[in-house]
Amino acid sequence: MVLFSLVATHADIDLETVALLSTGASELATSALAGSPAVAGAIVLATCNRFEIYGEAPRPDDVAEARAALIAQLSGSTGLNEQLVASSFNTRTGPDVTKHLFSVSSGLDSAVVGEREIAGQVRRALITAQHEGTASSGLIRLFQAASKTAKDVGAQTALGARGLSVVSVALDLATELSVDPDWSSKKVVVFGTGAYAGATMSLLRERGCTDVSVYSSSGRAAGFVDTRGGTALDGETLPAAVAAADVMIGCSGADTRVEAAELARVRADSPQPLIAIDLALTHDFDPAVGTLDGVELLTLESVRLAAPQEQAESLAQASSIVAGAASVFEQEREARSVDSAIVALRRHTMNVLDTEMEKVRARHGCTAAAEEVEFALRRMVKQLLHVPTVRARELAANGQQEDYVAALEALYGITVEQPAKVSGAGCPVVHDTAANTAVPNAGVLNSAGAETRRHTA
Repeated sequence: MVLFSLVATHADIDLETVALLSTGASELATSALAGSPAVAGAIVLATCNRFEIYGEAPRPDDVAEARAALIAQLSGSTGLNEQLVASSFNTRTGPDVTKHLFSVSSGLDSAVVGEREIAGQVRRALITAQHEGTASSGLIRLFQAASKTAKDVGAQTALGARGLSVVSVALDLATELSVDPDWSSKKVVVFGTGAYAGATMSLLRERGCTDVSVYSSSGRAAGFVDTRGGTALDGETLPAAVAAADVMIGCSGADTRVEAAELARVRADSPQPLIAIDLALTHDFDPAVGTLDGVELLTLESVRLAAPQEQAESLAQASSIVAGAASVFEQEREARSVDSAIVALRRHTMNVLDTEMEKVRARHGCTAAAEEVEFALRRMVKQLLHVPTVRARELAANGQQEDYVAALEALYGITVEQPAKVSGAGCPVVHDTAANTAVPNAGVLNSAGAETRRHTA
């Protein structure tokens, strides 16, 4: 089995393309597993600035076929040209997959280096894949190890102490732009009820902001504020709240957005300036909002450019932890790759021993002599298996496990069985087909109750 990944991030392509790719995320893993024998497992990681697919293939030769199947599936679900989809991804295999995911989970590959949200997004990606039945055993171990590495980086370096996040940097920017930096006097409207919205509410409370209203086009605002505080808005109360707001923060990625003309109309009589923070990859706010008088628009790109540069010492320490953890994971994975071969050899040897012991019992019965013979034979077999087992681990550590498997077949006629492919046939999740539609330019201030297409985090 071989791990591979397809990676599209802010570092290589524009965020608009990342957003378009993300619209096909909901059913990608399930469909790819059902449609191609080259895909033995798949986990999708979609965040505010990246879209990554982690997969497992039965053999190295299957990676190209698996990649083609995933790209074709994504092209079909998003409506994007297959060539554009293919060119948007960098493909990684083997140890590069491990080191990249460990870096991502630890916040080293983020627009805001050391951010906190990404570790939670990696955990949720694994949970989703397990629920949908697309996470192979190899991918489960990979993602669990990535989460552990992120915890180690947070506990052992200054990156964790800083507590940086996309949201916190955005709020810092808003503070700098405000005439009055005191958050306790600000009225804030939050769009969305996902992970970023939750993080936003927590950080607003830390900064003393108490006047927070929440709107969700899916109708989840009431349940959201029950546990986090704030006031729930609906289609009727939203315009007035936006008119009175000092700050509005978009983190929903819904299929409707605040249009510039609507915002200008709603705030025509508002005396105070407005800071609009758009953290949704697919834009909760029309980019033209930033051209309105009295409105400052902050986007993910603004956050990326404003993100502080971490100290070289902290980054070096974190990178060292990631590299060490990735190396250990790869060594353990190589060692595990011969487990089935070792089991097959032991099973073969013990079957031979049991056959010979049946002959002994047929001749001597259950006597002391038979017991002594069996004890001696089992001790001998244990000694004979010791060296082949040690050699299997050594060869695996050097990437030569296939040589070991070939030797077993040549010497003993033993065929090593590979783990069965994960099946998603029993997936209990009902997927929202609206996730595969384009984002219309419907105005959120003029419509209520529209279903949310997807959440940014």
